[in-house]
Amino acid sequence: MNSASETSKYLKRMTATLDMIALVCRILTGIALVVLTVIFGWLVFGRYVLNATPTWVEQVALLLVMLIAFLGAAVGVHENTHLSVSVIRASVPRWVRNVFVVISDATMAGFGALMLWYGMQLTIFKWGSLIPLIQLPEGLRSLPLTIGGGLILIFSLGHLIRLFLGVDERRDSIE
Repeated sequence: MNSASETSKYLKRMTATLDMIALVCRILTGIALVVLTVIFGWLVFGRYVLNATPTWVEQVALLLVMLIAFLGAAVGVHENTHLSVSVIRASVPRWVRNVFVVISDATMAGFGALMLWYGMQLTIFKWGSLIPLIQLPEGLRSLPLTIGGGLILIFSLGHLIRLFLGVDERRDSIE
């Protein structure tokens, strides 16, 4: 078997794995959004109908919002739907545009690595204390930051690998 064939097989497996991880993230964020909606419905019902406000809703909602935000951001990096300004990239020659893409992906990978590292330190530091009202480890608040950072790192590295091998299929919305 030749090297190009092995590289192609590796890229297909890598892309399939990253796509599956992104799908799992989308499913988890979708479920979290539905749960968030339901528990806020319960909050309103409890407050105005039962006259007994469920106090745990706010703490659970904060955990769910963190999960939705950080996993959703990671999926945005994978699918190239994150916010970006493409005016300068659009006005330069293709080779300069590719340099900008490499810089952007490398910056995102570095940012993801920092999120992973410092999020992990924060999660470990806070794991021993409990969140009031729901009695879960306080480290759960920063766990989505850690996971999201790791996912941003691997998704960005996946983009860089495909870019350097000449099989990057991402396009700006202006192209």
